[in-house]
Amino acid sequence: MILHSQIIGEGTPFIILHGFLGMGDNWRTLGNRFSELGYQIHLVDQRNHGRSFHDEDFNYTLMAQDLDKYINHHNLKDIILLGHSMGGKTAMEFATTFHDKVGKLIVADIAPKEYPSHHQDILKALQSLNFSEIKSRGAADKVLSEYIKEIGTRQFLLKNLYWVEKGKLGLRINLPVLSEKINEIGKALALDKVFKGATLFVRGDKSGYIENLDEIVINKHFPNSKIETVSNAGHWLHAENPDEFYQIVTNFL
Repeated sequence: MILHSQIIGEGTPFIILHGFLGMGDNWRTLGNRFSELGYQIHLVDQRNHGRSFHDEDFNYTLMAQDLDKYINHHNLKDIILLGHSMGGKTAMEFATTFHDKVGKLIVADIAPKEYPSHHQDILKALQSLNFSEIKSRGAADKVLSEYIKEIGTRQFLLKNLYWVEKGKLGLRINLPVLSEKINEIGKALALDKVFKGATLFVRGDKSGYIENLDEIVINKHFPNSKIETVSNAGHWLHAENPDEFYQIVTNFL
């Protein structure tokens, strides 16, 4: 099965991979801006997310293989690959496995190291949504607000709502599998994985996902890499300060 995507513009292929519980559409605004520079933007939904297929298996090896099938299906060459958070982990796995298919790699606010599971509260909140009773986004938001106080986080999660049929809402994500496989999200890149191509790591100055000491492990896996920092931004750096994120990425390209 081929991953679902939105394709914007024409030119050098530029694939963007979303984070956990997200979808390619989260990147539409920045995708449009990048396309104006002469890139063909591919906003890809990863397995068990967005409009892509659901599957019982979920790990970075498989997600990198999914991306390889997508690239072969669309006959893409020498791609630019950008991934945020979980998508950054997929991007690193892909670039270190399929070296010859990536021209430049951009990783947004994630390192190749292992991270402890920390999405349990969000998954619990989503599991509390009873769609036999919930008939509107407002009603879903009210339930989520009992678990999640940040409006921005709730709005991000509510993008997964869709009408399964008339009068019945559901979630596009494969919540049961993602809940079961939550420990896969934080896994480290294998020690022997290396990508020697041009690589940019971008972190938010208010985010703790990429620490100063992580430069050691980053350089081990990506010897031709550099780290840039987006000001006034946390983990959602591309949404919190999109102009500076855009400028850093375009300077690298």
